[in-house]
Amino acid sequence: MNTEIPKQCTVLIIGGGPAGSSAATHLVKNGVDVVLLEKEVFPRNQVGESLIPHIWKYTDQLGVSEKIEQQNFIKKSGGITVWNNKIHQILFAKYGYTRPGLHVERDVFDQILLTHAQEQNALVFHKVVVKKFDFSKDNPVITYIDKRDTINYEGKINCRYVIDASGHSSLLAHHFDVRETVVSELKFLSLWGYFNHSRYVGVDRQSHTISELSKVPPVTFVMSYEDGWLWHIVLREKTSVGLVIHTDKLKGLDKVQREAFFKQSCLKLPYLKELLRDAQFIENSLQFRPDYSYYSRKTCDKKYYCIGDAAGFVDPIFSHGVQNAFYNAAIASLAVMQALKTPEKSARIASLCENRMQQFYSFSRSLSLGDYGINGVSPELVKSLIKSMPMLELELILVASEMTNRSENFKKIAHQAGVWERLSEQHYDNNNCCISDLHL
Repeated sequence: MNTEIPKQCTVLIIGGGPAGSSAATHLVKNGVDVVLLEKEVFPRNQVGESLIPHIWKYTDQLGVSEKIEQQNFIKKSGGITVWNNKIHQILFAKYGYTRPGLHVERDVFDQILLTHAQEQNALVFHKVVVKKFDFSKDNPVITYIDKRDTINYEGKINCRYVIDASGHSSLLAHHFDVRETVVSELKFLSLWGYFNHSRYVGVDRQSHTISELSKVPPVTFVMSYEDGWLWHIVLREKTSVGLVIHTDKLKGLDKVQREAFFKQSCLKLPYLKELLRDAQFIENSLQFRPDYSYYSRKTCDKKYYCIGDAAGFVDPIFSHGVQNAFYNAAIASLAVMQALKTPEKSARIASLCENRMQQFYSFSRSLSLGDYGINGVSPELVKSLIKSMPMLELELILVASEMTNRSENFKKIAHQAGVWERLSEQHYDNNNCCISDLHL
């Protein structure tokens, strides 16, 4: 194993999450030498445990699907929401998906992806923190702090391209001062923790003990309440519970007070309190994220690409996060490979990649937050994407948006894209996902 960080490489990737590791795999499989710097030691904790079936086409491209399947993560068949007291259920199989969604422990899932990148010959270094960027020369120069030994060491690495997959740190967006917090009348933050011995919501709309997972597949459970919304995601040995709430609810609270607020909320909210009636909170598992939704005005340039959460983060109500990371990694890697072949076209290639990534972020923000024409959203890019999507996929998105009272956002886009009339006829003829009750 190479323990010395090279002085130069073709592509430097910052961050070893799904975006960074996937970009590394795509590149090295195509003969590009890659150095990946990760500030943490893997495996490490991470939120975002609900994955939709869309991820499989990307893991197939990476050649890592079999390793994921061997891990025997929990397979989910869909989701159930209780939104404004209306109960809906969605089943992926109804929309043509033959492979399941997953509930994954992200420390394990992310480790699989990063190890796979190393096995393809990406050079990966943990406990290395990127500190500075210099784009003034032909090739970028990155300054880092190597913390692998007892004494920290400062080093520099020269590369042709930088891919920033640093997650919420958004290193390049901050460096170029292009990161923007989403402007909204109501600002949200996320607060989440883990429980042992929680019950879960099954595909049969009843609650079950974790010992029944092999018999009754689970669904992701989402519910709105007066302060925001919550998620409940059963994993193999514990359960992830998160609250997405208005920032003013936690204003001025310290860490101890936030934990007390979280526990009290979990014990009083309908449905959730029933699922947690025999559960024990895992001490010190509470985590907090204040900068909830943000975007970057620029994600790609001649010498750099920002991907995954380093480029933007949207309300995770539709579980787009990991899918977005995979998508960004695939198109950014393709752009870099093309730019290496035709460096004189690197600016044009970066511009095309920027459009594709901003298109996906714009769609996600329009759908989740209603940001159609504001917060960096381009209506033209969104309409173009809508027009290119299969009708069954659009119907699934419509159903998901109706389940969370966000369908007006989608309908507005679909109308302007010219697909609403055909979509609505098919949808309202075939769909009825509303259910009468849950037995939890």
